Amino acid sequence: MDQLKGKIAIVTGAASGIGKAIAERFAQEGATVVIADLMLPAAQSTASEFIAKGYQAMAIAMDVTDEAAVNSGVAKVVADYGTVDILVSNAGIQIVHPIEEFPFTDWKKMLAVHLDGAFLTTKACVKPMYAAKTGTIIYIGSVHSKEASKLKSAYVTAKHGLIGLARVVAKEGAEHGVRANVVCPGFVKTPLVEKQIPEQAKALGISEDAVIKDVMLKETVDGEFTTVEDVAEAALFFAASKSNALTGQSMIVSHGWFME
Repeated sequence: MDQLKGKIAIVTGAASGIGKAIAERFAQEGATVVIADLMLPAAQSTASEFIAKGYQAMAIAMDVTDEAAVNSGVAKVVADYGTVDILVSNAGIQIVHPIEEFPFTDWKKMLAVHLDGAFLTTKACVKPMYAAKTGTIIYIGSVHSKEASKLKSAYVTAKHGLIGLARVVAKEGAEHGVRANVVCPGFVKTPLVEKQIPEQAKALGISEDAVIKDVMLKETVDGEFTTVEDVAEAALFFAASKSNALTGQSMIVSHGWFME
């Protein structure tokens, strides 16, 4: 298993959930994975877990909304390993409100984590990638990069924005051998989604079971949640592609929730 042998991959929000699954899948394929997370102890724990399995990993603290923190984190990776081959921009949060009640501070926080974080990590990582004339950037979007749901104005706006950012990076990066793509998962039962179930039940005035069956999974073909492993396989597909033809694209991983 060496599709990514010798590659240096930074995965943001990688201490848990989707990010952790992607980092582990990349490590299984021979990559050295950098667990970049707001919570350094959690990142260190994940890195230690990977190292105990025989993988190459390191942990760094990274607040993706802080330009200085992003730049210093990427600089440390370049200093230690010489370059960055892969960036997975995964860090994300969720806040739900009806739009007329959506606090502006929460709106700005959502866009900062999802969009500012993607922009700042991209800006920092493309410099060593351009110098090496190779690299791939993978944004973790959502079915909400294509679709909309009630209560999620900030999230939907941010996830749609990642598609636009990826397309621009694909065009600008092409002459430097850098590709950019987006993975768009459906509902994945991570702590982030678990937290939303009671929140949406309260906001919509329905049971938690109804939130799962009639809201989250209503449009899937089989009533199943997407798994973190499903998302990791899609990210690996983009990361391991040998063709520069695969750029500026998005892949939906959602049990048929959204089709195109």
